[in-house]
Amino acid sequence: MEAVKPVTFSGQGFSLLGEKGRFVLPPDFRKAVRDSGQGERILCLAKHPRWKCLTGFGLSRVDEFESELDREEDVALERGLDFDREERAQQLYGFAKVPFDDSGRFILPDRYFRLGGLSDAAFFQGGGKQFTIWNPAELAQLGSGWEDAQEACLDLAAQAATAKGRK
Repeated sequence: MEAVKPVTFSGQGFSLLGEKGRFVLPPDFRKAVRDSGQGERILCLAKHPRWKCLTGFGLSRVDEFESELDREEDVALERGLDFDREERAQQLYGFAKVPFDDSGRFILPDRYFRLGGLSDAAFFQGGGKQFTIWNPAELAQLGSGWEDAQEACLDLAAQAATAKGRK
């Protein structure tokens, strides 16, 4: 089997919750997720371990989890910190596989609305091997270092509201 080329997620996107209870994965993210899954339209979703948001990634990212666990454990040992490999593995492997259609529409499982604090809008922020999905109000509460994402979210939310008003 041919090795899957690593994908990266960069940029931002925004989606309002649609009439049928669906969000839309932004085009650049959609392509990267599909490429990661060797053409499969499967979005992997999990609760972010530190922030009140979700993480999204493609299927090939799972192949990196064991080496990531090894690396995190080594760093913890070097620093004399506790590391619960089982707990961290649960966080990594406890993701949901959510299908999306050719237009990027997907139905977010109910628990992720609660875990990510999402309601009627989602902001997507690229983060390299994965991306985050934010409630705009939650993102707005973050401090220094988040200004670019916050401004992008405001701009994209305004564009989405204008586009919705034209329909």
